[in-house]
Amino acid sequence: MAILAISFCLRKEVLKSPQTIKSDLRVSYCTAIVNMQSEEKKALHKNYHDNHYGFPIHDENELFGRLILEINQAGLSWETILKKEQSFRNAYSNFNIEKVAAYSEADRERLLADAGIIRNKLKVNAAIENAKAILLLQKEFGSFEKWLAHHHPKTKEEWVKLFKKTFRFTGGEIVNEFLMSIGYLRGAHDDDCPVFKEILEQKPMWTK
Repeated sequence: MAILAISFCLRKEVLKSPQTIKSDLRVSYCTAIVNMQSEEKKALHKNYHDNHYGFPIHDENELFGRLILEINQAGLSWETILKKEQSFRNAYSNFNIEKVAAYSEADRERLLADAGIIRNKLKVNAAIENAKAILLLQKEFGSFEKWLAHHHPKTKEEWVKLFKKTFRFTGGEIVNEFLMSIGYLRGAHDDDCPVFKEILEQKPMWTK
């Protein structure tokens, strides 16, 4: 099988650390799924690839939830996060922004003791503090989505700078993948991937 140069979108398969992607060569996410040997693994990734990755998200809580998942993936495989997604939903009040923003110290301790999610203090604190930040953005701009739209278009570097100023635990790869996964940056799928055509029909922000 020919080895293809990777773009940022292609890191989702099994790499432990997304920060090493730039220097690696891997097949694309679209191609990698087809070649997965395990049917269970293939089904897990295919569901995300076919129904979520790169599609615009208009629900505020789901946008927040995607940000939580991307932050928690740092240093881990995306497969780990996909397997734990429902546990994340359960632990973080189904990603309800208002509820998470109101979490108490007891909630922080509960999250750090929950084996179903990633028990990392910095990531747990980031989820709570970012929920608070989004509430402020909603108050000023009307919604998290409108805040994103207000700043579109930007280069990846400009987005990273903005996110670091606004949120916690939002490094370059996290911001890049979050924005790519919700249709603000191009690259989630190969151009000849059938899902790419479906996404184009929904007019993602990177096309505007």
